[in-house]
Amino acid sequence: MNDRVSWGVLGTAKIGVEKVIPAMQRSARCHIAAIASRDPARAQGAASALGIPRAYGSYEALLADPAIEAIYNPLPNHLHVPWTIRAMEAGKHVLCEKPAALNAAEAEQLLAARARTGRIVAEAFMVRHNPQWLRARELARSGALGEVRAIQTFFCYFQVDPANIRNQADIGGGSLMDIGCYAILTARFIFGAEPLRIAALIDRDPTMRTDRLTSALMEFPGNRHLIFTCATQLAPHQRVTIVGTKARLEILIPFNAPNDRPCRIIIDDGSDLHGGSATVEDFPVADQYGLQGDAFARVVRGEATLDHPIEDAIANMRIIDATFRAAAGGAWVTP
Repeated sequence: MNDRVSWGVLGTAKIGVEKVIPAMQRSARCHIAAIASRDPARAQGAASALGIPRAYGSYEALLADPAIEAIYNPLPNHLHVPWTIRAMEAGKHVLCEKPAALNAAEAEQLLAARARTGRIVAEAFMVRHNPQWLRARELARSGALGEVRAIQTFFCYFQVDPANIRNQADIGGGSLMDIGCYAILTARFIFGAEPLRIAALIDRDPTMRTDRLTSALMEFPGNRHLIFTCATQLAPHQRVTIVGTKARLEILIPFNAPNDRPCRIIIDDGSDLHGGSATVEDFPVADQYGLQGDAFARVVRGEATLDHPIEDAIANMRIIDATFRAAAGGAWVTP
């Protein structure tokens, strides 16, 4: 059996053609064999530009290709569950972009599809494979920061084009679904727990109806807190600060980590407010999308177990759902 898993890609989404496909093409265990679009010219154009052997003018044709073992699904959010299920029913394993569904109830359909088809399905949160996040979790859980009690996350960008899928409320657009999901996921990743209650504020764009500014406070077991803000209409910025009783850890580029230069985290006990007490850890150049693809490929080959099965995606969606409810009701909500 070939060590490389043969992949097909549903659609020509920007995240796929600019980030994920090139990374997986450079990876050790992935072969991008085909790409599909409902527009044959778009599929052929992407295939030619990226050196992908086969292009299909429909998603159905791609799923019918017997040589394809796994599917990467970066379609718009409302198409994640329907086409992931169709791919599984066609005998393919699926790595689906985040968020896996429009809500937790829809995400739960993937459990039945997994049981029915026996296929592997996972949500594509690439940060969980990045060495800087693995190190941050190691430090947080080792006691190096003392007792970790709080995480503060900020993630925003500026995008006001109504045609952009992130600004279309009916298909799962908005800041919480697009980037707030990372704040929730990474807090669960660091704390190793689920939040007990949530309070939230949302400001919606009056025309597009998407949440353009969302802030939330979440209480985790042990009186630990996550505070985060995400926005689609603020100056681009991202930062995560993990604070313990002895020191804090900052991840400087936590989500859009570069693939052409080292990543960096800072650990500081705060004894010098001017930064003289800070220590820096740099990480060798890595591509988190390629690492994610290789990790999934090893599971497909039976060389590893899935660290984050689709149950994890459902748990994250339940918290997103609860955040929307908390903001709408103006009161604490239990996921």
